[in-house]
Amino acid sequence: MKIKNSTVLDIASIFELYAIATAFQKKKFPGNQWPVFSRALVETEVKENRQWKLLINGELACIWAITFSDPDIWEESKDDSAIYIHRIATNPTYRGQHLVTRIVDWAKAYCTKRQIAFIRMDTCGNNRKLIAHYIKCGFEFLGITQLRNTSALPAHYKDADVCLFEIKL
Repeated sequence: MKIKNSTVLDIASIFELYAIATAFQKKKFPGNQWPVFSRALVETEVKENRQWKLLINGELACIWAITFSDPDIWEESKDDSAIYIHRIATNPTYRGQHLVTRIVDWAKAYCTKRQIAFIRMDTCGNNRKLIAHYIKCGFEFLGITQLRNTSALPAHYKDADVCLFEIKL
């Protein structure tokens, strides 16, 4: 298993995993799924080394993005030193292999090296199974909230219940 920054050559595969994840969300959670993300967003994340991939035997198993600021979601905590993990998408071949735990281990090392105090994540919808999964991966569940201002966020945040998770290092 290797974790590396995604490159421009990965962008097509990133969008394939997004499409697979969105189809899965539509089946499981018809009221809330990812919108189509812009290519410019992903290109920027790649260019800024904020788009990551997990490879197993050279095959793309999982992708995610990070950011260092997320004020529209983490309203009261927006000034904390944190990374925010977004858009984890897993190749269906590797579902059930505890890849979020691997991402958490990577994030802990990444943050420790950079003296970052928190790893944070959010998800939309009151999905008890997913909440339990993230808790099992080491996150503290901070609760469900409605965001005040979603105008700058992707469409799936509008009127959604948003679950907040964090790991304090």
